[in-house]
Amino acid sequence: MAALRSKFGSGAPVTAAITADATSGGKIDAANYAGAAQYVDWYNPMPYDYFGAWDAAGPTAPHSPLNSYAGIPKANYYTSATIAKLTGLGIPASKLLLGIGFYGRGWTGVTQAAPGGTATGPAAGTYEQGIDDYKVLKTKCPATGTVAGTAYAKCGRNWWSYDTPSTIATKMAYKNQQGLGGSFLWELSGDTANGELIKAIN
Repeated sequence: MAALRSKFGSGAPVTAAITADATSGGKIDAANYAGAAQYVDWYNPMPYDYFGAWDAAGPTAPHSPLNSYAGIPKANYYTSATIAKLTGLGIPASKLLLGIGFYGRGWTGVTQAAPGGTATGPAAGTYEQGIDDYKVLKTKCPATGTVAGTAYAKCGRNWWSYDTPSTIATKMAYKNQQGLGGSFLWELSGDTANGELIKAIN
């Protein structure tokens, strides 16, 4: 990062998308993000994909929780833990952007509506198994509940988690309360034609 800053000078933005793994000895701990922070304009920690159907049997869990919740499969796998870990290292909150996923992750073979259920594998998706766009899921499998500041949905034997305009609003309130530098998203094509999610970020 020092070399990038030296090469491009103070006028060019130098940024990095970084891990959201706030576990002890995890990926944030594996690199010197605090030391590199002086050279970057901002970091984009990616607080999504914490959980998904690569764990084919479950337990079902929201892939982008804002907070912890009873029964979360792995400690410190949630957004506010990521932000707290990074700021705790001395990285200014103003250099952190809050990531929002415009998609959901899902399982099939699920019998339990609440998180924590067993599954038999990834749910079918438009592009690949276990993942689909918000614009598809809002109609195909509408949200049936919320947990840890994000939404989940049970439809038939499938279980999905994704952010909605209302859960994004909750995350934006958190972003403002923490004094973060802004937000970013992955990715625009997952939104509805009238931009429900990006309007919620705005």
